[in-house]
Amino acid sequence: MNIAIIPARGGSKRIPGKNIRDFLGKPIIAYSIEAALSSGIFDEVMVSTDSEEIAVIAKKYGASVPFMRSKETSSDYAPAADVLLEVIGDYKSEGKSFDWLCCIYPTAPLVTGEKLRVAYDLLRQSDADALLPVVPFSYPPQRCLIIQNSFIEMMHPENINKRSQEFERLYHDIGQFYFYRTEALLRDKVQYCKNTIPMIISELEVQDIDHEDDWKLAELKYQMMVGKR
Repeated sequence: MNIAIIPARGGSKRIPGKNIRDFLGKPIIAYSIEAALSSGIFDEVMVSTDSEEIAVIAKKYGASVPFMRSKETSSDYAPAADVLLEVIGDYKSEGKSFDWLCCIYPTAPLVTGEKLRVAYDLLRQSDADALLPVVPFSYPPQRCLIIQNSFIEMMHPENINKRSQEFERLYHDIGQFYFYRTEALLRDKVQYCKNTIPMIISELEVQDIDHEDDWKLAELKYQMMVGKR
């Protein structure tokens, strides 16, 4: 049995109503729900939320909302793993358990059913406990700059004469989804399990959405991605 959990709190300070804001014609959370459903790999696609408004929209697009999120896991500081563990615990109290779990963020319009299927297959064919989609940094972080007393400085001045190709390639979490063996998440109780494999994603299909400019870039990238299909 497989479950997709889409965690979607009602509060959002930087972009008000972020999880259900219109994104090219429909609430942004709808894209995550539709990707999970279209993948064909989940027995349950649910939204974990503390908001009745989000719950109504989630159900409209085909997700289930069998229980509301607790106050403890609805704060700004609640770790993602705690939200997932709460959901698993709630299902367990109803006599349901799942072998594989995928956490899909509600503001991930660039995720697709195909990506989720590929990730699932990669994880099942490995001995790993989890899979994390990542993207390479577009510029070497080893040469990053900081501002001190209004002046630019290198954080690591020893790297000033090194060529970009001399640095180790570094990656970051794309913030779209995470796949787990449920038993591993229950064991480690953290977002990044011990034995996690990467799935490298093109930068054209990655966009963190924290500010208005991010939102506009995500819409542009989505239109480009859809245009290529």
